[in-house]
Amino acid sequence: MSSESEVLNRLIKDSSQAAFSLLSAKGRNIFFPKAGILSQSAEAKGRKVNATIGIALEDDGAPMCLGSIAGKVSLPKKDVFPYAPGSGKPELRAKWKELILKKNPSLKSEVSSPIATCALTHGLSIVGYMFIDEGDKVIMPDLYWENYNLVFHNGFGAEFELFKAFNSENTGFNLKGLEESLKKSSEKKKEDQNKTIVVLNFPNNPTGYAPTTEEAEAIRDLLVKHADAGNPTLVVCDDAYFGFFYKEEVFPESLFALLAGASENLLAVKVDGPTKEDYVWGFRVGFLTFGIKGASKDLYASLEAKAAGTIRGNVSMAPHLSQSLILSAMGDGGYDEEKASRFKTMKARYEEVVKVLKDNPFYGEEFTPLPFNSGYFMCVRIKNKDAEKVRKTLLEKHDTGVIAQGDLLRIAFSAVKKDAIPGLFKSIYEACKEC
Repeated sequence: MSSESEVLNRLIKDSSQAAFSLLSAKGRNIFFPKAGILSQSAEAKGRKVNATIGIALEDDGAPMCLGSIAGKVSLPKKDVFPYAPGSGKPELRAKWKELILKKNPSLKSEVSSPIATCALTHGLSIVGYMFIDEGDKVIMPDLYWENYNLVFHNGFGAEFELFKAFNSENTGFNLKGLEESLKKSSEKKKEDQNKTIVVLNFPNNPTGYAPTTEEAEAIRDLLVKHADAGNPTLVVCDDAYFGFFYKEEVFPESLFALLAGASENLLAVKVDGPTKEDYVWGFRVGFLTFGIKGASKDLYASLEAKAAGTIRGNVSMAPHLSQSLILSAMGDGGYDEEKASRFKTMKARYEEVVKVLKDNPFYGEEFTPLPFNSGYFMCVRIKNKDAEKVRKTLLEKHDTGVIAQGDLLRIAFSAVKKDAIPGLFKSIYEACKEC
């Protein structure tokens, strides 16, 4: 273990024993090199002669670039071609934190400065690197984004402790299932794992469900009770689809807002970004933000340094051009109005799905919708038929594509124009009959 990682570990341990105990072996070993190339280059910035960082400059000091590329981007060259800082563009990090606080008024405690990642998958992978050891149990609902398998299981050897996503009435989030999983984790604590790791993705992929305000507060209470009982707890809030809330009873904030300052024994990590929020799927920029009750500046600075070190040793940094474009867009006078317009379109598609299912109750002969109220997706559970065969039939006979997962079909209404939604569900019903 290097002296630099030992310094960070000591700062974390002195500030929060819980946060330190949550770190994986890799997380304890990682650091952002203070004496490395990046820090030495930063010290040389502005000097008359700067022969530190590995980029090429024109004789006038501007970044060397090809006109065939530069001519296609209206931003200044300095915001496009050089490397971005390892933790992300400072102005964008500050703006993203400002937006987190604005969108989450329940968030009253101090949180870290967001660290820029190469979008959410990379952010989740950084979380895995910092906190998951091989064999660690990760608690989460049984309906989850399939990429968690690659990120957490294949990538870091995690084992999934799954509970049914919905209650027995199939009307809402399964609070009892979460409670039972936490109890099991507490009982296993002395045996093979001295920490609890929970991953919650709302709005959920694949189901398109987000908790009601009452459910969100109950989730918080369960997690805080577990943590305060002496169980160091990491809660990963995968907020990929944050903001797409379509019903009034849905909690209109991130669970991170309720958890970040709720317990000295609970570290919340918000994994988010503009990917879906700002419709920039290919930009590959995301953020990691930490929150824990009573955190010191040293604790957050040390966690940020470990995250930045993990990124440095993985992809080096998030793309500068994407960060600059996002920052520029946020300063545009039409930004908020454009987002409101796009949200209106998304909500109209959601409402059309609700209407189609209500107007055609006989669809229940072949499939049942799972609870949905937010996000990009909704799911139907196929009755007495093979979902994969239904999917294939939709492709071959109805020129229609959906995703099959077990006995479910996941439907991305986000990608279907409103007037095509009735035909989509009619095709699903007919395909079921044909199977």
